[in-house]
Amino acid sequence: MKRISEYLFLWTLGGCIYYGIEMAFRGFSHWSMFVLGGFCLVFFAAQGIWTRWREPLWRQVLWCTVFVTAGEFITGIFVNKIMEWHVWDYSDQPFQLFGQICIPFMILFSGLCVIGIFLTAYLLHWLYKEMKPEFHVL
Repeated sequence: MKRISEYLFLWTLGGCIYYGIEMAFRGFSHWSMFVLGGFCLVFFAAQGIWTRWREPLWRQVLWCTVFVTAGEFITGIFVNKIMEWHVWDYSDQPFQLFGQICIPFMILFSGLCVIGIFLTAYLLHWLYKEMKPEFHVL
């Protein structure tokens, strides 16, 4: 039950954070971004728990960036292409794929992944008495 509580807390927090970021920078968001943001923050925590926070930070950021980008692509195909809700469109961005993902935003998301990794690690430690993370770059 403790792990479920942790993941529900992180999913809600991740959804709120991502929805809030979109509201601050775009002026609007969509409920699907809440869902995706929640799943991403849960993944940040899960990968840390699985590896006991011992993997180099660059590797954790890489895994999380790939997860976020894949999640954005899958969500984008569903909400933008299949459902035609037009939540976002990166067609005008360089190095984009079907208007759903692009390298500039992937780089931006990698920075958010760093913050998310630290946030989840320390929140789990402080609130749920999980292992204290020990981060290293290499």
